[in-house]
Amino acid sequence: MTLDLLLTEGVKVLTEAGIEEATLDARYLLFEVFHTDMTHFLLDRGRVISEDDQVLDQVKQYRLMIEKRSQRIPLQHITGSREFMGLEFYVNEHVLIPRQDTETLVELILKDYKGRKPVILDMCTGSGCIAISLSKIGGFDDVAAVDLSKEALKVAKRNADVLLGPGRITLIESDLFQAIEPKSRFDIIVSNPPYIPTEIIKELQPEVRNFEPMLALDGREDGLFFYRQLVSEGRRFLNPGGSIYFEIGYDQAESVSALLEDAGFAEIRVVKDAAGLDRVVCAVMK
Repeated sequence: MTLDLLLTEGVKVLTEAGIEEATLDARYLLFEVFHTDMTHFLLDRGRVISEDDQVLDQVKQYRLMIEKRSQRIPLQHITGSREFMGLEFYVNEHVLIPRQDTETLVELILKDYKGRKPVILDMCTGSGCIAISLSKIGGFDDVAAVDLSKEALKVAKRNADVLLGPGRITLIESDLFQAIEPKSRFDIIVSNPPYIPTEIIKELQPEVRNFEPMLALDGREDGLFFYRQLVSEGRRFLNPGGSIYFEIGYDQAESVSALLEDAGFAEIRVVKDAAGLDRVVCAVMK
């Protein structure tokens, strides 16, 4: 048995299961299990691997991971991690897997508030990737992160403890603003809320619709339910001149901008992601 043969075996299983990036996923899992990289793989791919207990366990683990991936379980759930903003986040089935699209949201806030010390509220935090990245990279030390899910908050706490240290951000279990202290005021409210219309969810890839939390996906009938709540309730928690930042679906810029305008927000901007799609809407409270 060689690493090359193991990779070929994995690619075949994933291809037959209809995985679009079968080669990439099989290679990633192989590298993960055998603690190697492309350079060392190319050097060692044809070498017969030993059959000691440790290596046999690695082979067994690799095949188990391939089997899970063939069942359309997301790669990140199998490995338990996802890179976001250059940081490694723990993820599981209780949180939305961080996407590169969301980096557009974080990067915009880092740019807009460079050299400043805003008080930040991250609503629908999930894995904590937004709040933690802002605190870690921006040096913002007054960040609160909110989620309705107890299990999601456990994931966010684990990530915060590892990447920031215990107690660096405040984690709050709340149905949107319900448990937020009424006198609290923030300079920034940021959110990547559930924004997929209910009927569209059934059309998503199996990895998303079957394995990612519905609570983090379902934006109700038109996908705008949570934007309406965040806009209408968020005003009273913002300091004068405070800003609100939303990740949006590629076709929601006009609708979300209209909600902000109707609520009296000014300086409304739409920012595109790396693919050129509308991805962020932000505005300032008058």
